[in-house]
Amino acid sequence: MRLQEYQGKELFKRVGIPVSEGQVAASPHEVLVIAHELGPPVVIKAQVLVGGRGKAGGIKLANSPAEARQHAEKILGMSIKGERVHKVLVTRAVEIEREFYLSITVDRRAKRPVVIFSSEGGMEIEEVATTNPNAIIKFHIDPLLGLQSFQVRDALYCAAIDGSLMRPLSDFFIKLYQAFTQFKANLVEINPLAIVDGGKLIAVDSKFIVDDEEVPAEIAGWENEELTDNPQEQMAKKDELQYVKLDGEIGIIGNGAGLVMSTLDLVALKGGKPANFLDIGGGANAEQMKKALQIVLSDPQVKGLFINIFGGITRCDEVAKGLVATRHELGIRVPMVVRLTGTNEAEGKEILTEDGIAPVGDMEVGAAEIVRRVRVAQ
Repeated sequence: MRLQEYQGKELFKRVGIPVSEGQVAASPHEVLVIAHELGPPVVIKAQVLVGGRGKAGGIKLANSPAEARQHAEKILGMSIKGERVHKVLVTRAVEIEREFYLSITVDRRAKRPVVIFSSEGGMEIEEVATTNPNAIIKFHIDPLLGLQSFQVRDALYCAAIDGSLMRPLSDFFIKLYQAFTQFKANLVEINPLAIVDGGKLIAVDSKFIVDDEEVPAEIAGWENEELTDNPQEQMAKKDELQYVKLDGEIGIIGNGAGLVMSTLDLVALKGGKPANFLDIGGGANAEQMKKALQIVLSDPQVKGLFINIFGGITRCDEVAKGLVATRHELGIRVPMVVRLTGTNEAEGKEILTEDGIAPVGDMEVGAAEIVRRVRVAQ
């Protein structure tokens, strides 16, 4: 369950994380009223569940209430990566002096939460990983012990953080972990975590994904507010598949959330940009693979496919049959890399090979190969 920015900020406030002051609105008139209350300048931010709002014109600065209303008239109703804007968040503009990145997510491979911190905030963490990987600090949290103060101090020392910021930044680590555990999250992210007004730290933005299996009662009704016009997400919901639209050009299909998350990380590490998260589930068959391919390939941004299947309950031969049948039915022409391992692996690879698809044996090799093929095709 993904939350809108304003919803994530509400949860941040509940654990004591300071956020930029603002209110949500669904009409230009409401924006005008809020802008008067906050006082200019204000920022109008489209509330959608996809990235790239700023580039799409979904974030605007207004120096007067009248200008705020004008921006709202343009932003409300616009489509950003296939998702219609139904609401905007109106926040008081702040003068940002410095930006950091802070998130906590689940490392499925390590089976524990991982903290990611960077002294370079305000940009996508994948971009930082490519341009300046040394600026990213990561460490795992023992779920039995919880976040330890020495871990936070070590991370901040490694990031060469000034002594005057050690205590206030440490407080953000602790409170973000509280939000992560209290609200049963798979991901909590602040980007940017900004220094404003001569030293005050606030969360300027929020990204919050709650575990669908453990949605806390206090936010159980919030999923009804997750309005989306994204056709791929609508198709996936109808077919009961877990799909999340992302910003890149490489379609990702896997079985198991942890495997898909790891695949996204590897593709990004190799210099590619994933176009989606799609989990076909633990008992996937040929029909589910067909549906997954149709969903991913209906996105015009997709220029290549990486299919990563670990056969436990899932049978590799069933997945291969679905892949081959759909490849011919849809006339798939984009570059494709397939990794199959596990139950009926040999049979699955034989089906693919007979159809001219050479599967890879290693997911890291597969990630590098799909990035290479997409670059060549472009």
